[in-house]
Amino acid sequence: MPKISRPRRSILYMPGSNARALVKGRTVPADGLILDLEDSIALEAKEKARDQVMEALAEGGYGYRELIVRVNTLGSAWGRDDIVAIASSGADAILLPKVESADMVRMAQDLMDSAGAPEDMAIWCMMETPLGTLHAEEIAFSTPRLGCFVMGTSDLAKDLHAAHTRQRLPMITSLGICLLAARAAGLPVLDGVYLDLADDEGFEHACRQGVELGFDGKTLIHPKTIKMANRIFSPTEDEVAWSRTIIKAHYEAAKRGEGVVVVDGKLIENLHVANAERLVAMYETIAAREKSGE
Repeated sequence: MPKISRPRRSILYMPGSNARALVKGRTVPADGLILDLEDSIALEAKEKARDQVMEALAEGGYGYRELIVRVNTLGSAWGRDDIVAIASSGADAILLPKVESADMVRMAQDLMDSAGAPEDMAIWCMMETPLGTLHAEEIAFSTPRLGCFVMGTSDLAKDLHAAHTRQRLPMITSLGICLLAARAAGLPVLDGVYLDLADDEGFEHACRQGVELGFDGKTLIHPKTIKMANRIFSPTEDEVAWSRTIIKAHYEAAKRGEGVVVVDGKLIENLHVANAERLVAMYETIAAREKSGE
């Protein structure tokens, strides 16, 4: 299945127990929604949340938005039933929390297969524990269903006994390990949430740092943060113009039998063209969505 093929600039968590939020999700400009059955749901509301998410998915109306359901852990009283139910829900992916080994992923896959999950339903993994981080490579290559890594930086900071600093130096090692594993496996990887909704400047900094580190987008906890995440994780017009310039120049050089070309004093090789093509494809997908008015 394609891995890095669509914009995932903004992926918004929405509690499955909140029926109004599930309705609102059909109109927010996020690239994707994580319909949550885990952390945001009180124990007594777990089954109700699952039922509401199933109803919302059956009703549809979410347009281009990628739909991911975060289930409860396999060791909980609800995890297995969550996976069996969501397998036939029409969701794009199941998000597994606190993944710490390839075996955990394959257990979830076996449940999905037994429940008749379609082949294109992906498994996403929350990378939010020290052990999971240390096993990131084996998790990334655990199954062809693996579709994305999602950083759970709040749980990770707790387990590391680390502070939430502006530069996130206490967890840079963990972020880097998961980024390396994801890219080695050809997977997208999403940055963790920013918890202070009153700190717009801090959120902007976190998004820009996420872009610099190499994340594809950011997971969010409130709709008001979607617009900024979309803007920062989108290619700029200058980046797209430059990308189109070097794609064209490299194509013309290839016709002449040349593997490299110099554009505005910069040496352009295949690796630069591959990234340029990725940016242009993302830009065109975003532009098409905006034009359609979805």
